[in-house]
Amino acid sequence: MPKIIAEIGCNHKGDMAIAKEMIVTAALFCKADAVKFQKRNNRELLTPEQYAAPHPNPINAYGATYGEHREALEFSVDQHRELQAHCDSLNIEYSTSVWDVTSAREMASLKPHMLKVPSASNLHWPMLEVLADEFGGEIHVSLGMTTHAEEEEIVQFFEKRGRAKDVVLYSCTSGYPVPFEDICLLEITRLRDKFGKRVKSIAFSGHHLGIAADVAALALGAEWFERHFTMDRTWKGTDHAASLEPDGLRRLCRDLRAVSKSLHYKPTEVLPIELPQRQKLKWEPTARVKVGN
Repeated sequence: MPKIIAEIGCNHKGDMAIAKEMIVTAALFCKADAVKFQKRNNRELLTPEQYAAPHPNPINAYGATYGEHREALEFSVDQHRELQAHCDSLNIEYSTSVWDVTSAREMASLKPHMLKVPSASNLHWPMLEVLADEFGGEIHVSLGMTTHAEEEEIVQFFEKRGRAKDVVLYSCTSGYPVPFEDICLLEITRLRDKFGKRVKSIAFSGHHLGIAADVAALALGAEWFERHFTMDRTWKGTDHAASLEPDGLRRLCRDLRAVSKSLHYKPTEVLPIELPQRQKLKWEPTARVKVGN
């Protein structure tokens, strides 16, 4: 069965009550397999100039500077632990992406089943080293805005540390939202051909509109599916426009699981469900009635 991740990210607007409501919705209404948040140490990630600069799109800002904006959307380690416990109580998997060394180490301490490396940080070697050496779970890596040579370098990094079989690679286009012509679904086939036997599995992270492309990604061999999730696409923030609302995520989970059941060969040449129709409708040579000479 495919695994579907509802990426809450920062769509909770920095509000724990909204974050918990989103977990409940993803678990009970949408029937997702996992939710995913984000963890950043903004002082480590940003230069002083970047931290003090205004948000590039002020209409989406949650603070007077970009640094203040990022801090307003950040949860502490204890808050992440609380969210993880909330997920456990609802039988949905907790995860988060990590963007820097401090965040990787902090989130690894929670011992989730998986942690995610965003496309922006997939060449952050000190952070990847922390995940490889100090985290025992699955390491999911997005490959947006990444060259083929860099992909190979990433996989070799984990192979050298004996961790490649814990790695899940995501085909991804880094845009918000992504037009259909830029989804490039056949990248899934390329990643399967090149890395399918070297890593744990190949996945798809989509920033497009609708859910049609995800079904095609399933047919091409993706096993994990990650989509941004929001309670309301009109909320303030850059990710909401490229996110699925609850009913969209519910339909995605339903459709991926339904189509997954169909992706196999017939176990017998004529299925049991076909036998009554064959007996009733099938024209066969042995059933001919001869009339005249």
